[in-house]
Amino acid sequence: MTKYYDYLIVGAGLFGATLAYKLKKAGKSVIVLEKRHHLGGTVHTEEISGIQVHMYGAHIFRTSNKGIWEFINQFAEFNGFVNSPMAIYQDEIYNLPFNMNTFSKLFNIKTPQEAKAVIEREIKAAGISEPNNLEEKAISLVGTTIYEKLIKGYTGKQWGKPCRDLPASILNRLPVRYIYDNNYYNERYQGIPLGGYTRIIEKMLDGVTIVTNCDYLKEKEKYRSFADKIIYTGQIDKYFSYCFGELEYRSLKFEHFNLEETNYQGNAVINYTEYEVPYTRIIEHKHFEFNLCPNFTVITKEYPASYDKEKNEPYYPINDEKNTALYNKYLELSKKDPQVIFGGRLGMYKYFDMTDTIDAALKLAESLLND
Repeated sequence: MTKYYDYLIVGAGLFGATLAYKLKKAGKSVIVLEKRHHLGGTVHTEEISGIQVHMYGAHIFRTSNKGIWEFINQFAEFNGFVNSPMAIYQDEIYNLPFNMNTFSKLFNIKTPQEAKAVIEREIKAAGISEPNNLEEKAISLVGTTIYEKLIKGYTGKQWGKPCRDLPASILNRLPVRYIYDNNYYNERYQGIPLGGYTRIIEKMLDGVTIVTNCDYLKEKEKYRSFADKIIYTGQIDKYFSYCFGELEYRSLKFEHFNLEETNYQGNAVINYTEYEVPYTRIIEHKHFEFNLCPNFTVITKEYPASYDKEKNEPYYPINDEKNTALYNKYLELSKKDPQVIFGGRLGMYKYFDMTDTIDAALKLAESLLND
């Protein structure tokens, strides 16, 4: 059958849109199929009374890669938002990441030397030389107080099991800053796009053929005839009908509330670190931008959830030894079909932040165009 396009991209998220933009700019014909009714994947935003609502959780763009920063700024103007989340534990509020503001509240101290002394004393008292699980690893890094109040419940909720039942390998490090600085990220460039992320995706896909509400897997053989090359950004195990078994993920649930009030919580993101509080954080979207809606606000409660392929969406790959081995089997199987390339967070079974996503898509585009 006649090939209609040079490339067919499955998924109109940030990876697929970036790739489509670069391929079209190089003169290639591209069609994008999207299963959802909207563009943007998990970075999708919707405007509600002038507020750009992050429909799938907070997305703060940050990078130290000047090239990626310049690339994304082609499509939107970014404000100067700096992520400074807070954490609530038993009605006490603390600054994140762990810094001198956090330590002064926790330990009633003032200087870095005092904070270090308290933390080192707690680590020594725990006597953990070789951590056997995440709980022991965290305590060996930051002591018992920080672990009990700010890590234990939150992490247990995120992973759906107690920290003592999670492998130590999940936790490589915990950022501890002995300065009074609430900037969560170290990256040089940070911000939120004015007008939201969906507008960026729309600009990237300008001139590209787009089909929404389209489930590629339901008519896979038909769509294979549409293009010379297919880039699939969905789940690699689902693509192969789970022939080796299902890869594991954690999922999320979001509850959005429109409120007739000026200011609900005073900050864009507040984490709830007690295990007994079912949600992990509340997002108040108006605080990502400035001087918005004097008498209206939108908040989102974010709940971690087990992934069930019949009920919800996959968000976080569980990259433990078992799942990595299973993914590698699918990866080897994928190499037998040179027409199809797997990309993005689900196709590559890897956690990507937005910078990683763009970087991977740009590298794939370069590889395809130089092939």
